[in-house]
Amino acid sequence: MPSLYVHVPFCLQKCDYCGFYSHSLKNSSSDLISVYLEGLEIEMAKRQKDTPPGVSSLFIGGGTPTVLSELQLEGLLGMIQRYFPMNPEVEQTMEGNPGTITVEKARLIRDLGINRFSLGIQSFDDDLLCGVGRVHTAAQAREAIARLRSAGFENLNLDLMFGLPGQDLRAWQASLEEALSYSPEHLSLYGLMLEEGTPLFEQYEVGNDTNNTRGCLKTLPNEDQQAEMHEWAVRRLGLEGYRNYETSNFALPGYECRHNLGYWRGADYLGMGPGGVSCVNRVRWKNIEDVCAYKNLLSEGKSPIDETGQEVLSLQECMAERMILGLRLESGVHLKEFEIDFGTDLRDIYRSVLERYKDTDIFIVEDEYFRLNPRYSFVANSILQEFV
Repeated sequence: MPSLYVHVPFCLQKCDYCGFYSHSLKNSSSDLISVYLEGLEIEMAKRQKDTPPGVSSLFIGGGTPTVLSELQLEGLLGMIQRYFPMNPEVEQTMEGNPGTITVEKARLIRDLGINRFSLGIQSFDDDLLCGVGRVHTAAQAREAIARLRSAGFENLNLDLMFGLPGQDLRAWQASLEEALSYSPEHLSLYGLMLEEGTPLFEQYEVGNDTNNTRGCLKTLPNEDQQAEMHEWAVRRLGLEGYRNYETSNFALPGYECRHNLGYWRGADYLGMGPGGVSCVNRVRWKNIEDVCAYKNLLSEGKSPIDETGQEVLSLQECMAERMILGLRLESGVHLKEFEIDFGTDLRDIYRSVLERYKDTDIFIVEDEYFRLNPRYSFVANSILQEFV
């Protein structure tokens, strides 16, 4: 069964580093959410007929799904269960940001089957939050955690970011220590990426500071400083019993994100909503990033797929993706599963890569798994490009 991702392309305000497709509700008509929900229902009805029955997990992301009203959230969750019914044991995640989570919303989404919540905190330092355009405060983050726990969420992920403008090791340590004080079952720790087309990219990569309204630009931590932040976090979380099961993700035993594990292990997935990406039977496609056009096409019985965003993946491309994503996992790539899926031993396919690294300790073969040595996880991207 594929996993299901539902994209909710709305935020109170886009963060300065965000490259995902979304609309700021400050600049959009509230009617746009109704248009989105109408289109989504048509797509779900169609996909239910076109794909295998059932889904292995659910992730509702964005954007910020929790900007929807209680009535809209109830409609969205009811729609998903109507077309893709899931039993209570299926992992069902919703993400949201502090400042958009009321007591009533937290209770509603828990009562309607969401059993895992991913909260985008990024930092408990108000100055650092302001520096990247976040619209919530540290106090609102603390409030949101309390509301989610009170609503009955026993599987809580907290997102934090390091490498923020003006952030040093001490500030990073303070945020992570506070996060630990709430005993989250899962933590996602991401280094800041400057995405082309975002305000932060314009300010730091291009050097265009005309849009900077928060004063002089602060210094970005360099790669060595970011590596120090990451390495300290790995050590600290290890002492608290968290497994660094993926380069950026840490979980208490049994709380690894099943939905994301599916992506990293090469499982099929459906992505619905404007901008949603799917990959089923080695065919990958992406919906257009336009709420009104998305809904209109579906209403006319046409496909909402972006014509430039559909591709049939070759066997070589699928193998490369399996290696690149699988080697981000602590467990690595299962040798037998790779051979079953692709009809060959990965050590034969990538013999030339392995030859280049044969005198190093970068790769490990152990217990039927081919793994990346954890010591190199922070620089994994440059190593993994060897498999492309």
